[in-house]
Amino acid sequence: MKKLITAIFATWCGLSFAHTPTSTQAPVTLHLVGDSTMSDKPNLAYPERGWGQLLPEYLSPTIRVFNHAANGRSTKRFVDEGRWNRMLSELRAGDYVLIQFGHNDQKASDPARYADVKTAYPEYLTQFIRDVRAKDATPMIASSICRRHFDEEGQLKRTLTEYANAARQVAELEDVDFIPMNTLSCNFLAEIGEPDSNHYFIKVPPDLYTRYPEGKTDNTHLNTVGAAKIAQLFVRELQRQELSLSEFVYRDTL
Repeated sequence: MKKLITAIFATWCGLSFAHTPTSTQAPVTLHLVGDSTMSDKPNLAYPERGWGQLLPEYLSPTIRVFNHAANGRSTKRFVDEGRWNRMLSELRAGDYVLIQFGHNDQKASDPARYADVKTAYPEYLTQFIRDVRAKDATPMIASSICRRHFDEEGQLKRTLTEYANAARQVAELEDVDFIPMNTLSCNFLAEIGEPDSNHYFIKVPPDLYTRYPEGKTDNTHLNTVGAAKIAQLFVRELQRQELSLSEFVYRDTL
């Protein structure tokens, strides 16, 4: 009788009390897999940031970002340490996995990290793609971001081109989305030039941090401004290519 009275009252008032089931489905997750240029930096007193750490600021809260990237890792070391399998254990159908390696893969002097650009590196990337697809998730490949290295004439030296090209080739062969972060970031640095590019990387003055009493100049790792800029380049490229992940882009500037 109570339900009948409620229904009559609702009809008389022009209201609707139709039950809308609450979705219990977990939100989609974007998993970031890469090295220090992408990873989270928990020590906020130090100016270094990974661009993956800033990426959530550009994305809708309807997608979660889980940053698995870690300092000093290459494709090989990420697998050898069990980090790749750990990520797979947390991967669900419908998720995305963005993979970006190269900086440490090219370090031939370090056998624990080195992955030859013609053999091991593309083999690892190919296996990553197939592992992600086996979980009904979506793999994406990004090339490594640019190092800030200029020659004496002020021309940018593109030190990761071989690995960036190898990443692109794997993405094309496996038919996955490719984000040319090396080209995008190198073009940006080349355009603004050597002096202005200083504003995007780590420049620590002397006598500020115990770890670096003489100060530090780091032309590989980003400060907050640099990480924000790289994240911006990433989301704008998602939109330019109209990739499926672009539906989660909330804004392209902070």
